[in-house]
Amino acid sequence: MKTLIVLRHAKAEHIAGLADRERPLTARGERNAREAGDLIRPLGPELVVSSPSVRTRRTAELLGLDAPIEFERDIYEAYPDELLALLRRTEAEVGTLVLVGHNPGAHELVVSLTGTDDDRFSPGSFAVIELAATWEDVAPGTGRLVRMHHP
Repeated sequence: MKTLIVLRHAKAEHIAGLADRERPLTARGERNAREAGDLIRPLGPELVVSSPSVRTRRTAELLGLDAPIEFERDIYEAYPDELLALLRRTEAEVGTLVLVGHNPGAHELVVSLTGTDDDRFSPGSFAVIELAATWEDVAPGTGRLVRMHHP
């Protein structure tokens, strides 16, 4: 069984004139990212895949996980089918993966995999999903929501 943790980046600043991809985390966002790491760490993630935007990159780093972080530009503004395609490329030996992304794609991926629609998926929220499929076979409906966390 595989475990997927879908994490929406933590709370980011809105700064006039700053490109969306360059938005930094707020102080609360940094605190929430560290707290998420404390909750995710016991699950033993082996890989973190993150959008390369400033806020997702910083969220991934602040998790403090003992796992490599890979940055995938395709996560930025991705739809669930694009995120599924990305997950299908995950190496078979990875048991637990953290995906750090953006809404609405991150939330829609959780809904697609689990059929569970918690209408809250605020910044810093994450879902822990057990998959009844290999990475290459992951598809809508192949997941079971184990835990949902909102900061």
